[in-house]
Amino acid sequence: MAIHYPNGKKYDSRHESRTDEKKYGYANRGMTLEEDINETNAYYLAHRIAVIHKKPTPVQIVQVDYPHRSAAVIKEAYFKTPSTTDYNGVYKGRYIDFEAKETRNETSFPLKNIHEHQIRHIRDVIDCGGISFLIIRFAKSEEIFLLEGKYLLQFWDRMKAGGRKSIKKEEIAAFGHRIPLGIRPRIDYIRIIDSIYRDILCP
Repeated sequence: MAIHYPNGKKYDSRHESRTDEKKYGYANRGMTLEEDINETNAYYLAHRIAVIHKKPTPVQIVQVDYPHRSAAVIKEAYFKTPSTTDYNGVYKGRYIDFEAKETRNETSFPLKNIHEHQIRHIRDVIDCGGISFLIIRFAKSEEIFLLEGKYLLQFWDRMKAGGRKSIKKEEIAAFGHRIPLGIRPRIDYIRIIDSIYRDILCP
């Protein structure tokens, strides 16, 4: 099936960084970052901690084949609009909005993995009082970090001013927060949110 972006460019799932096909070690049991976060969000919802979901991507179907009367096969489709970020929801009365990315790079996170329209969206969320951030997994070391949106914007603006086109891992470690991989929940990013934003969250 062919899927295209709003600009007509063909979508290539091999370039989708957030769902790396690499299988991880025993601790991860082969789960991707997206699967881990989805499982974490299900745990938060079941325990009435937060309501956070993956945003659906609107797709317009333009060609369908019917090889059988009882079956339809989508042959071509387009993303209706550029996606913003992966997840959003509510926690303690605050709007939560974040992007999740994996990288196989061992020393830095390439900013090409983030798109201009996503940066605009993150900036808008922060300007309107929401909580926005980036969750990054370094695939080879299986390290996971939460980087607040305000720092992501600083690194993006640095790139736009002619600086580095990536964020060094040590910068992410210095400005971000490491999230240990657990069992229930898998990636407890809410614990990090509590520590960063405790002064503005509802009791």
